[in-house]
Amino acid sequence: MTANEKRRGLRVLIIFTAYTVVLVASLVTAYEIRFDFNLPQDEVRQLPTHLLYVVPFQLGFLLSMGPCAGLLSYFSLPELRRLFLGLAIPSIGLSSWSAFYSANSLPPQSVLLAQFVLAFGGLCASRLAFRIIRERFLTPNGKPKRQQRRIGIIGAGDVGSSLARDLLRKRGLGMNPVAFFDDNKNKWRSRVHNVPVLGAPELLSDPGFHLHLDEVVIAMPSASAKRIKEIVELLQRGNRRFTTVPSLDQLASGKVQASRLRQVEIEDLLGRDPINLDKRNIEHCLRDRVVLVTGAGGSIGSELCRQISQFKPAQLLLLDQSEVQLFQIEQELLERGEGHIIKPLVADIVDELRMRQIFREFLPQVVFHAAAHKHVPMLENQPAEAIKNNSFGTAQTAKLAQEYGAERFVMVSTDKAINPTSVMGATKRLAELYVQALHGAATNRTRFMAVRFGNVLGSSGSVVPTFKRQIAAGGPVKVTHPEMTRYFMTIPEAVSLVLQSGAFGSGGEIFVLDMGKPIKILDLANQLIELCGFKAGEDIQIEYVGLRPGEKLFEELQHTGENLAPTNHPKILRFISEPLSFESITDQFAKLRKCLHALEPNELKLLIQAIIPEYRPFLGPSVPPATLESSTNKAREQSRALPNRLVQIEPSFA
Repeated sequence: MTANEKRRGLRVLIIFTAYTVVLVASLVTAYEIRFDFNLPQDEVRQLPTHLLYVVPFQLGFLLSMGPCAGLLSYFSLPELRRLFLGLAIPSIGLSSWSAFYSANSLPPQSVLLAQFVLAFGGLCASRLAFRIIRERFLTPNGKPKRQQRRIGIIGAGDVGSSLARDLLRKRGLGMNPVAFFDDNKNKWRSRVHNVPVLGAPELLSDPGFHLHLDEVVIAMPSASAKRIKEIVELLQRGNRRFTTVPSLDQLASGKVQASRLRQVEIEDLLGRDPINLDKRNIEHCLRDRVVLVTGAGGSIGSELCRQISQFKPAQLLLLDQSEVQLFQIEQELLERGEGHIIKPLVADIVDELRMRQIFREFLPQVVFHAAAHKHVPMLENQPAEAIKNNSFGTAQTAKLAQEYGAERFVMVSTDKAINPTSVMGATKRLAELYVQALHGAATNRTRFMAVRFGNVLGSSGSVVPTFKRQIAAGGPVKVTHPEMTRYFMTIPEAVSLVLQSGAFGSGGEIFVLDMGKPIKILDLANQLIELCGFKAGEDIQIEYVGLRPGEKLFEELQHTGENLAPTNHPKILRFISEPLSFESITDQFAKLRKCLHALEPNELKLLIQAIIPEYRPFLGPSVPPATLESSTNKAREQSRALPNRLVQIEPSFA
């Protein structure tokens, strides 16, 4: 017999014994009440017979109704209902039998009625007692918890109140709330669930404040990132342990409770105020439509799938080259009950036959194109693959969207496409040019647009997971340059604005998301080290490794020649520029395709520069003049048929 089977058998035995004791005691007590606690000898002699008939009959009904099958320490309204029916049905049956047949083997009807009331109350009390023992005195694993940690809660609002209630009810978690702290002065010197609100969070850093706290919980999911950062800094100065509650979205979904605490993440400190979306506009764009997301397994693509599914599309096509990543987002959406609308598709966007078959079969009406190669240093040495995937793959997907009558095509781009110095940025800029030119072509009814944003916190391969891995290994944390800055957004924020841009775009625009102020990578490293409980320069060292090929110190927001125009959303900007002719861009793409694997990496970069004059390619730290002359001449030869304004190649170094 396994350990689980033994525990299950023990649980059933305890429940059976407890129910039997309650039923026997309630019947004996009912007799005593019926005869004013002076039981006649005749009734005393009949009592064992009555117990023999009544108690097994009631136990049988209780077992058939299912209460005994549940966990002993869980008791809620469904169990209460089954318990009532499990006692009421046999009691009514026994009472009816006693009334119509005058059976001497059964108690009087008054005794049966009293016994029903007493038994129901006794069984409910026993189940509630077991529940209280589990919640207040046992851990989730069922082991006794004696030592209670003293918890201070910052935020005496709805979330803080819910957290305190959960912790007080579930003492087995080992957390005892003893004080609240809140910015609202009107709440000071009041009580929430009998826990006092002592004052503002700054009280925790007051030298005169001597209340012992084992941990502080930040229960302010709707507070600004600036305020959260201030609170974290004062807690760090006081060397206090701290955690926080789940995000507002998680709490609103009802999937997690406030007591599901987590560590404070860098996203909590760098995020911005909640975004107000025009959800009616987005719903009008997506509801009852077939929506295709390319790169659905990636950081941006998977979040697109999560948010799009909330707007009830007729079908959501998840397309990715990696079946491992595709499987993960598929399983997540299945668990959320979206299995009836999703369709996972393993496909490579550069595979024309497969992509054409998908468009022909499913006829997507809205396309969000997030598939791309994005790792800057890796692509510098293999520009052909970047061109093939980022530029040609985008062009092919956009052309198929137009051919099969899609209503909208939204390309996810990057701020690295602005005055690019990397192959990744340059190939994304090529894709932007193609999408704009395609929209400007005659007889086009598909709305094409692109959305640019900066680095995304927590995306695969981004700086935050890299720094966390280096911190976990004991350092050093490798920073490229002390003055390097980047724009950052959270994944949900970026995707929400992508959806908003796609909904109100009229076509031909490049949208740029308001990414706030640029953040120094050095500051980001210091904050992450402190959040992990270490001190930069003491516990974890920071090492400067220098700029990698293709990297900039600062990212830019706007190309020369792009005109800024407002939109209906304060966090979205629109750039409008004169597109290239579609014939010109397709001719340039054809020339690139022809020599894609015939040129060396530096030669390909120079050829891209012939199409994008503002591109400043990294050609290596020390290219011999003769080699550079040869590469330049070869690139000139390959691009000599390009328009005159685009063929002036001036080699430059990053």
